Amino acid sequence: MTETALPLAGLRVLDISSFIAAPAAATVLGDWGADVIKIEGPDGDPNRAIMHSSANYPKGEVNYPWHMDSRNKRSLVLDLKNPAARPALDRLIAVSDILICNFPPPVREKLRLAYDDVKAINPRLIYASLTGYGETGPDRDRPGFDATAYFARSGLLDAQRYEGGPPGVPGPAQGDRATAMGLVSAILMALMHRMKTGEGSWVGTSLLGNGLWSCGVIAQAALVGAYLPHRPPPDRPRSALGNIYRTADDRWLQITIVREDKLWAPLCTAVGRPELIGDPRFAETAARRHHAAELAALLSDEFARHDYEHWRRALSAHHVTFGVISRPQDVPDDQQAVACGAIVETAIPEMPRTLSNPIRLGFAEQRIAHAAPALGQHSDEILGELGLSKEEIAGLRSSGAVR
Repeated sequence: MTETALPLAGLRVLDISSFIAAPAAATVLGDWGADVIKIEGPDGDPNRAIMHSSANYPKGEVNYPWHMDSRNKRSLVLDLKNPAARPALDRLIAVSDILICNFPPPVREKLRLAYDDVKAINPRLIYASLTGYGETGPDRDRPGFDATAYFARSGLLDAQRYEGGPPGVPGPAQGDRATAMGLVSAILMALMHRMKTGEGSWVGTSLLGNGLWSCGVIAQAALVGAYLPHRPPPDRPRSALGNIYRTADDRWLQITIVREDKLWAPLCTAVGRPELIGDPRFAETAARRHHAAELAALLSDEFARHDYEHWRRALSAHHVTFGVISRPQDVPDDQQAVACGAIVETAIPEMPRTLSNPIRLGFAEQRIAHAAPALGQHSDEILGELGLSKEEIAGLRSSGAVR
């Protein structure tokens, strides 16, 4: 399929956002054919330098965060604080389909980039807003990152910690990418609404809302007054059949058996302990829970006898539900990730493979990733498409409104 036949081909997206969640949503739209114009200030999106500025990013020769989150985009530098930039921005808004913004509400209002401001220019525009804590309420104006809003405020970090231990610190941008897909969904609904009515609309989502949705079991339980104490350590699990175990070659397995009545006997056979099937301490679910620490100790000893490859074969042969806890260094060689399309080839010489977005369509394949743009790389090109002459563009540059 050619790029012109992709489902979002012909749509123009203005990505007036920074860092990760909102720009990642624009990336997904670009993957499926949209023309994404990234509007940056004179200093550029901080995500251009985040690999070096953040202590939590792996360091490398390739600026992989920028390529991943800005692939296939065109960069236009407009200083939105400069009044001379506004006419060009308005002309661009007038001919665009979607505007993605993650400025806090007070900043949007100051820059005249609130929905009512842009709706007056283009009533068919879909305005997609990403916030930390939502559009209303006492914390609407608080800056939010995925660590603070998605993970911390939602309860996810506390829900995952072991008793007596501190909450864990999430890896970079984990909540951002999940939240991006929520914003993409909202935009696609708005496109459906526009197809039916001809009207543009405001849509949005928040890091907090997505974090609570991700923490749904624990958060919904709390809404009805149900709570669990913090998770006990692996040697004292609530259930030994929903626990982690270490192999002889220092890999970790996650055993997750939901249908204990069906898989208890196969598990015992797979680990070479068929005599445990009828052991009165473990024969029934209630007994296994009561003796969870004893069972965990037995299983721990067995799993420690052999390497991961042995257990992969043994557990798979008996259809026991498990997963290896992969390390980052395992990702490049994960054949299943390649086979399912999660890792794809690119047209970026310095980064020949990348992560695709998780959407799969039977009628189209995602656009191949091309290099993320240099700062202002397409400014003249985009302004020329709007009908500005070379002299007008030069004037904007001399005023500092365009770079």
